[in-house]
Amino acid sequence: MNASTSDQLPVVVIGAGPIGLAAAAHLVERGLEALVLEAGPSAATAVRDWTHVRLFSPWAEVTDPAAEKLLAPTGWSRPDGATYPTGGDWAEFYLQPLADVLGDKVRYGATVTGVARAGRDRIVDADRDQQPFTVHIQTADGREERLTARAVIDASGTWAIPSPMGADGLPALGEKTAADRISYRVPDLKDPTVRARYAGKRTAVIGSGASAFTALAYLADLTTDEPGTHTAWILRRGIGASTYGGGEADQLPARGALGLRAKAAVDAGHAGAVTGFRTQAVEREGDRLVLVAEDGRRLDPVDEVIVLTGFRPDLSFLSEVRLGLDERLQAPTALAPLIDPNVHSCGTVYPHGVNELSHPEQGVYLVGMKSYGRAPTFLAMTGYEQVRSIAAAIAGDREAAERVELTLPETGVCGGAGLYDDPDAAQSGEGGGCCAAPTTLQIGIGAPTTSGGC
Repeated sequence: MNASTSDQLPVVVIGAGPIGLAAAAHLVERGLEALVLEAGPSAATAVRDWTHVRLFSPWAEVTDPAAEKLLAPTGWSRPDGATYPTGGDWAEFYLQPLADVLGDKVRYGATVTGVARAGRDRIVDADRDQQPFTVHIQTADGREERLTARAVIDASGTWAIPSPMGADGLPALGEKTAADRISYRVPDLKDPTVRARYAGKRTAVIGSGASAFTALAYLADLTTDEPGTHTAWILRRGIGASTYGGGEADQLPARGALGLRAKAAVDAGHAGAVTGFRTQAVEREGDRLVLVAEDGRRLDPVDEVIVLTGFRPDLSFLSEVRLGLDERLQAPTALAPLIDPNVHSCGTVYPHGVNELSHPEQGVYLVGMKSYGRAPTFLAMTGYEQVRSIAAAIAGDREAAERVELTLPETGVCGGAGLYDDPDAAQSGEGGGCCAAPTTLQIGIGAPTTSGGC
C-alpha cells in the first residue's frame, strides 16, 4: 500500500473516554477520518465506574476546546466552568453528548485484542514503515474482525488494572483468596449495599494519593452516622508535611482540600495511620483479615480492605508493535523523566506532545493516563494537549504539533530525588520545596530551564 492510499485510512483511537473522544474531535477538526473503538456499551465506560466521585478539576479544565467546537452546533453549552463535576456529571453532560455528535465514528462493544503492522510481526524490518496498521477486535457477540488504520492512538487508560496491595508490586500472599473482602475502588457509600459493607466495620485503606484521601473522607463521614466505623490508613512511608498533598498551596483548590479532609479524619480519630507498613501477606482470622508487613508487623484484624495503590497499563495487545517504554514507569521514554516519582513528586510536568509521545514504531501513540504508565499525577488537560499535538502531527502540521500554550497547576508538594516510597522520607523532611511557578513553553524542544516541574 503506498503512502497516498494509506492516508485515506482512518486513525483508530482506542477508548471512548475523555482523552480518546478529544482525540477524535481534534482529528475531525483537521479533516482526518477517525474511528473510536470502545469496549463498553457507551462512552466513558471507565468514568461511569466512579460516578459518585467528584473531580478536583473544575468544568473549565475537563472539557477540550476542539470538542466544544464540535458540540456547539447542537446547542450544547459547558456547565459553569468554576463548578466541579462528579464522574457521573462528566459522562452525562459532556462525554456522552460528544460521542453522540461523533456518531458512527464511535463504535461500541469493540475490544481491541491486537495491533500490528500489516503482514509484519515485530521482528520484521523490511518495508515496515510503509505498511498500514491492522487492528484486531472482538465484538460484544464474540465475533473477530480486523481493521486497517493509518495510525493508532491508544487512549484506553489504566482503569482496568489496579495495582495490588503487595509492596513489591505483586499480589500479597493470600490477596487473591481474600478477594471477597478486598476492593480496588473508592466506595460509593450512597449505595445501600456498599454502605452496609463498611458501616460499623473496621476497614484498612492502603494508598497515599487522591483516591485514598477520598476514601478516608467518605469513611470519616460514615463514622458520624454509624458508630463503630473506623479506618486504618496504611502508608508505606512516614507522615510529614507533604503527606496530605499541597493543601492551600495547591493551585487546584479542590485537590488541596481533599488532602485536608483526609488529615481531618486522622486528627479526629476517625482513621488511624499505620506508617512504614509494606504489606507482604493477608491472612484470614475467622471472618476478618490480618495484614502482615514485610518486617513482620501484624495489623489488628479488619473486616474490609480498600486497596488504592494506583493503576498500570495493559500492554498485552501492543506486543507486536515496537514501543519505547521506560523500564520503571512503562511510560514513553522521553516522557518518563518528567513524571518519575523517584525523581520528583510535584505532580506537575511541562506540557508535552508528539515528540515526547513518539515510539520507534512510527504512527503509534499512547495518550492520556496510559501515557503515564504507572505514574499517578495525570490531569485531563494534559491529555487534551497531547492529542491536539498528535492530531496536528498526523495532519502534517509539524509547527502546530510542537507549539503549545498551556499552563499546568502546581500541587504545592514536592519530594526530592529518590525519596518516592521511602518509609523515612516524609518524617525526615527532606526533599521539599522544589516547585517553581508554572510556565508557558514550547513542546518538543527539550526541558525548559525553569518550569512547573522539579
